[in-house]
Amino acid sequence: MKRFTEEGGFKKKILIVDDELINRELLGNIFDPVYDVVFAGDGDDALDILKADPYAYSLVLLDLIMPRMDGFTVIRLCKEDERLKRIPIIVMTSEKSAEIESIKLGAVDFITKPYDMPEVILARVERIIEFAEGKNIIQATERDLLTGLYTKEYFMRYIRSIERYAPDTEMDALVFNIDHFHLINEIYGRDFGDDILKLVADELQEMIDKEIGGLASRINADTFYAYIEHNEADEKTVLEKINKQIYEKTSSKNIRVRLGIYPCVDKQVQPEMWFDRAVIVCNRIREDYTKSIAYYDNKIYEKSIFSEKLIRDFYTAIDEKQFVVYYQPKYNITGDKPRLSSAEALIRWKHPELGMVSPGEFIPLFENNGLIQKLDSYVWEEAACQIKCWKKKYGVTIPVSVNVSRIDIYDPKLFEKLMGLVEKYDLTTNEYMLEITESAYSDNVNELISVVNKLRENGFKIELDDFGTGYSSLNMLTTLPIDVLKIDMKFIRNMLVDYKNLKLVEIILDIARLLKVPVIAEGVEEEEQYKALKDRGCDVIQGYYFSKPLPAEDFDKLIEKEQ
Repeated sequence: MKRFTEEGGFKKKILIVDDELINRELLGNIFDPVYDVVFAGDGDDALDILKADPYAYSLVLLDLIMPRMDGFTVIRLCKEDERLKRIPIIVMTSEKSAEIESIKLGAVDFITKPYDMPEVILARVERIIEFAEGKNIIQATERDLLTGLYTKEYFMRYIRSIERYAPDTEMDALVFNIDHFHLINEIYGRDFGDDILKLVADELQEMIDKEIGGLASRINADTFYAYIEHNEADEKTVLEKINKQIYEKTSSKNIRVRLGIYPCVDKQVQPEMWFDRAVIVCNRIREDYTKSIAYYDNKIYEKSIFSEKLIRDFYTAIDEKQFVVYYQPKYNITGDKPRLSSAEALIRWKHPELGMVSPGEFIPLFENNGLIQKLDSYVWEEAACQIKCWKKKYGVTIPVSVNVSRIDIYDPKLFEKLMGLVEKYDLTTNEYMLEITESAYSDNVNELISVVNKLRENGFKIELDDFGTGYSSLNMLTTLPIDVLKIDMKFIRNMLVDYKNLKLVEIILDIARLLKVPVIAEGVEEEEQYKALKDRGCDVIQGYYFSKPLPAEDFDKLIEKEQ
């Protein structure tokens, strides 16, 4: 380091504080060749110089007996200042009795006047600066510079130390997260955001120091971990205090800290997994402003593991055709005798390890992570192939409706994909029907209507699925481009036991007549439901009253029976 400072032109800065000019000159002659030396005549001046640029100085040489402010006071004030306490202070004095008090206050060494051994003084200063720099580097990696909390690496290291000495103590893993922190920085500025981070850190550290003990860490920009002895009451209290402090500081109810807790952690797994689990439940209430605390339990763990397995196995399932398309028949009931008119394609997953996995398990999961688009494409292909197969085998067309999810609607290649399937399997567009859920019309209505109009102009029939459960208003119905209304099974299930449901079904049938489109009733299971719907003018029925969803080979038998 010395060679670098001398040959590289870089000099570390030291501050010499002494009210005697002759002493300042003597020390200047010793240190000038090696260091960038700054002088102060008393303690007041010294503090002003240090506070003006607190990170510039590598060491302070300090006289004790000075006017206005003595050296003892300077040491004490420096050690109380977070920015200055890292700077090593060497006391310069001829009073041997002052050595003990100086060291107790925080001085690292002392030099006795007169300064008759320059080489020894230089060597001691150089070694003290090296030690101080090493200590500061360690502290910088151990503590977050902004909040003073542990960094993640040291936090996990100290947790393992705790567990070696207290393995049987019930402990909780806590994760605190500030909602939409990036927007706080954007709206209020980074300094304001830093104040919020320090506020959260201070409340956490106060809880740990004064109440229950433990460790706290700032993990990243807006996330904090804490590891404390199990105590739900204290955990709720600290969260309430944090949010109260934020409100008092900002007068804003839009800034919220939420808390995920893994109580009584499982000591058989690694500490990192404790906090991963707390993060899972913390994220689950991200958009739920009725909750600020969420608790992790084994059911959540099992569900998350199950979901991860489904995601991991998805592409293998596609390649190995583990996904099987079932077909639920639709019967036209407008004539004297019900007749098979079409079918709906429904997906099933025959998992080699898990058996039959319910669509209710994997459809919402794939809708959330975007895999639904690839699954839809798989179903579209299978259904198109099956329509062609039935045409060739029986000489009749059984139109099949397939689901088009919201993510599919905004695919710029949607039309090309569907037309490609129609051409590939030598179908016509009216043999291949598209189901769109009512809730899809709540997103960017104009764009959706434009896409649907293009599909209809080219012969595709659009069925509005789950009508009555979504968000469309009566006014929207005048602009929705549809060819068929489907009444959701929730209404059908209770229509004969709940007068309101029956009236809603009648209203939907009236709306369909006004729009001049046919109606399909889903979930029909009883003869009374079938008769009530037929009497009220329903066109098509789908449900267990006629048939459950069937694999293609069993659906063949319905076609044969119909013929």
